[in-house]
Amino acid sequence: MEARARFTNGDVEPRNRWAVPLLDARLGGPAERFAVRLRGHRPAAVFVAAILAGLVVLFLIGIALGILVIDVLLHAGGLARTDESVVGTIVAERTPFLTDASEVGSALGGAPFLPILVATIALVCALLRKWRIAAFAVFALAVESATYRVTSLAVPRERPDVTRLDDLPANDSFPSGHTAASVAVYVGLALLVTSRFRNRGVRLLAWAVAILVPVFVGFARMYRGMHHPLDVAGGVLIGLGALLVLLFACRAAGVAHEARSPQREPVAMRYPRHATRRRFKWLRT
Repeated sequence: MEARARFTNGDVEPRNRWAVPLLDARLGGPAERFAVRLRGHRPAAVFVAAILAGLVVLFLIGIALGILVIDVLLHAGGLARTDESVVGTIVAERTPFLTDASEVGSALGGAPFLPILVATIALVCALLRKWRIAAFAVFALAVESATYRVTSLAVPRERPDVTRLDDLPANDSFPSGHTAASVAVYVGLALLVTSRFRNRGVRLLAWAVAILVPVFVGFARMYRGMHHPLDVAGGVLIGLGALLVLLFACRAAGVAHEARSPQREPVAMRYPRHATRRRFKWLRT
């Protein structure tokens, strides 16, 4: 008989070695309530509906952030000069080595590296039939990319007035798409890893990568003259927003899946017996 370890909150740890508690909805939480409103629909349909709802919210937030930065903050005091001078100071320190390093940083936060990375993760998870993990990896990047594109088109901002090292549209400065993508992917992977593994070394390594790589990417994009500090900050927020949307969508899809298969053993193991009964009583009403 397999031993079942318990989490610190008293819940029973799933036997499934691929289980990621982070993707399980909280009893009575927003993801479950969303799934209840769409009860009877397939998990994939619930997932798509949650993604679309989240995208609308993210589009509005991204546009609002752009308006706040471009039309409000940059007209307050000397913030516009400071935002521009930071990039000028970084650019003034260019050397052949740092230029090569900035190219690596840009690659870590953009194509083709990130699409290949998430596609590989998704393919492995799909072969193992771990659909929610695969969807989380792919759609975190997709949601971020869509939000970046809509925001940059709706609230264009000129890139820094320096010699730029990349040939990209000059008015797509806000937000930093590379920074947003690196946050969405690397922080998202760290959340998945630390949710599954309890080893302290693994968790520290995952979070070190999740923090240091986006910082490296953000500095690389400023070094290459492509973004201001406020653009990088906006990218961080967009990346985190994309992760919240994916967590919500994966959790809602998980609830829909449980409602269609209440007899599955992992469900009973994830929640106390009385909580499981409450969940499915609610879903069936």
